[in-house]
Amino acid sequence: MSDTLDTSALGEKIVNVLKTIYDPEIPVDIYELGLIYDVFVNEDSDVKILMTLTTPNCPVAESLPMEVEEKVKSLDEVKSAEVEITFDPPWTQDLMSEEAKLELGML
Repeated sequence: MSDTLDTSALGEKIVNVLKTIYDPEIPVDIYELGLIYDVFVNEDSDVKILMTLTTPNCPVAESLPMEVEEKVKSLDEVKSAEVEITFDPPWTQDLMSEEAKLELGML
């Protein structure tokens, strides 16, 4: 029996946590909004999340990444978590899931 970490299972848990975090201005979680570009999990349970914000001047530019980091770190399996903000590519409504677009009356 191996003690190797199931990184895909942990990745799914992380996505479930991300789906509990909402942009305060939009009633949709940040994952469905398309703000999460990538979630990296290595065998040491270190997590790196590449995300963006709706705009560079987003009012939650300081607090939202910290909330993401704290909530991901709260998972028992996660040893460390780091959030990196990028604006390349810039966020557009095209990155939103069908569910998010439906929630916002865009479909």
